[in-house]
Amino acid sequence: MSEHFGFIGVGRMGGPLAGHLIDAGHALTIFDIDQAAMAPLAARGAKLARSALDVASAAEAVFVSLPTPDIVRAVALDADGLIAGKRIKTFIDLSTTGPRTIGAIAAALEKRGIATIDSPVSGGIAGAKKATLAVMAACPRALFERFEPILKCFGRVFHVGERPGMGQTMKLANNLLSATAIAISSEAVVMGVKAGLDPRMMIDVINAGSGRNTATEDKFTRAIFPRSFDFGFTTGLMYKDVRLCLEEAEALGVPMWVGSAVRQLWQFANNALGPSSDITQIIQCIEEWAGVEVKSGN
Repeated sequence: MSEHFGFIGVGRMGGPLAGHLIDAGHALTIFDIDQAAMAPLAARGAKLARSALDVASAAEAVFVSLPTPDIVRAVALDADGLIAGKRIKTFIDLSTTGPRTIGAIAAALEKRGIATIDSPVSGGIAGAKKATLAVMAACPRALFERFEPILKCFGRVFHVGERPGMGQTMKLANNLLSATAIAISSEAVVMGVKAGLDPRMMIDVINAGSGRNTATEDKFTRAIFPRSFDFGFTTGLMYKDVRLCLEEAEALGVPMWVGSAVRQLWQFANNALGPSSDITQIIQCIEEWAGVEVKSGN
């Protein structure tokens, strides 16, 4: 059944996701501060709004896909945000916002009769384009059942809990593992190259053995060996996710010795390479310290 949705944040992740909703026959009202980002969807029939408030006054359910917790909070709760909308009944956050931030947003929206689906996604830009994301939805079961068919437009959907914030916790745990995988794999491969091993052979052996992970199975061959460093996820966003995870662990009283070291390395990479650098460039920090470069033929 065709429905009308709002979508805020139609950049590298949100754009493909909004496109899948159009593919499924739904009508969209969209908003993004980048006018160019809205153009492809406008060409496909999406209506352009001038603000988040306009979106929330046009649609009963509004998706957001935004880069930072502060931006999500502002879009949701500012005077010209979703909370002031005339039609909105459901807020669906696809961003990585953090459990406490989405909890506070959900509590504020609930006072205005607006339900929240905490639904971060994992799988990167490639997964967004292919509709193969892992979608981690946290909300009451009845609300989940209402929106599960819609969320399936984005990939495989999981109901991870009844309470907003539980989806965020699941996403942060996932991204800590992803961040750790590329950091430690970079250290291991640089060590091997310094000792004279061929890096492609190393990756083949690792992927045939017990050390394989998301970095060795994908990121090295796609973006590190060609030296293209274009995986599509920024260092700044990865550092943000790791920082949020460690902050949540601290609040819960859970020790994270390895996680603390991973956060330190990503903080260094964020400062050294810049937040807009690609996550695969973290290996360049280790290469510089070791005095070698990871490329085929070493």
